[in-house]
Amino acid sequence: MYNFPRTIKNIGLYPIVHNIKWILRLIKVGVKIIQLRIKNKPIKKIKYIIYKAINICKFYKVKLFINDYWELAIEYKSYGVHLGQEDLLSSDLLYLCNSGLRIGISTHNYSEVNTAITLNPSYIALGHIFKTSTKKMSSTPQGIYKLREHVNNIHNTIPTVAIGGINIKNVNSVLSTGVNGISVISSITKSSNWKDDTLNLFKIVNSKLIKV
Repeated sequence: MYNFPRTIKNIGLYPIVHNIKWILRLIKVGVKIIQLRIKNKPIKKIKYIIYKAINICKFYKVKLFINDYWELAIEYKSYGVHLGQEDLLSSDLLYLCNSGLRIGISTHNYSEVNTAITLNPSYIALGHIFKTSTKKMSSTPQGIYKLREHVNNIHNTIPTVAIGGINIKNVNSVLSTGVNGISVISSITKSSNWKDDTLNLFKIVNSKLIKV
């Protein structure tokens, strides 16, 4: 079993964004943990964005997870890295563990959750909970019932994050399962009033979770 460093137990609101502009916006409204997910850009541009994002987040004392690009996350000394199931096969997990970075792992079903547990990551992402347009998914939405089962199965030994189709209307039902964090993308980045929606989600999530 690996021994990845833990992140904070109650992660809270955990937005996923695709550029530095969004990182700066979220920092200004008080978000303390963010994931940077960059797709379909030249590697030179990706390196620049990741380097700059990591340094910005260090300056503002914000915990930044880099999606996929674990080698760059190590090189530029990010707080952590997030890997999908397919990334686990191509990543050097022992090297990652020895680097001291936190690691989050995506899961979509019981088998993947059990695999993630054996890897002892910093957190486990459970999704997708509801239908989402952000990413084309081969799996079906898990819903609240399965989410609660996953959380109970993990027994609070590893922090959990729910992701997929979560918004202001359904966030309370998600929080009722006992998850430690709520990850959102389009409910913020595609909102016509992103600032108010972020602050409202932030308020609801923080009121349900006691920070430890």
